[in-house]
Amino acid sequence: MVKVYCYPKCTTCKKALKWLDDNGIEYKLIDIKEDHPDEKTLRKYHKQSGLPLRKFFNTSGMLYRELELSKKLPDMSDDEMFKLLASDGMLVKRPLLVADKKVLTGFKEEAWREVLG
Repeated sequence: MVKVYCYPKCTTCKKALKWLDDNGIEYKLIDIKEDHPDEKTLRKYHKQSGLPLRKFFNTSGMLYRELELSKKLPDMSDDEMFKLLASDGMLVKRPLLVADKKVLTGFKEEAWREVLG
């Protein structure tokens, strides 16, 4: 079964969950604010995703902007970025889809269809 980390008020998350429901795909819903992935889990997901680590950041979030991370990330090490992501689920791009062998950040229907197809 796939896991989907979401924030209940996020419109993109709502679209992703509707897409899963409409396509009859079972999933475990996890509130990313209340039960966000820890550093070890994020490292695993990052490896599975094949994405640059910066793609795991919710760049449109208030916390991202408040911390001025667009200026700070270029000078941060991966270890520092993992610690930061693990500190608050609101920093993690959502929805975060965790399938058998692939992890996706954000909702792009074509990518989700390819992975869950």
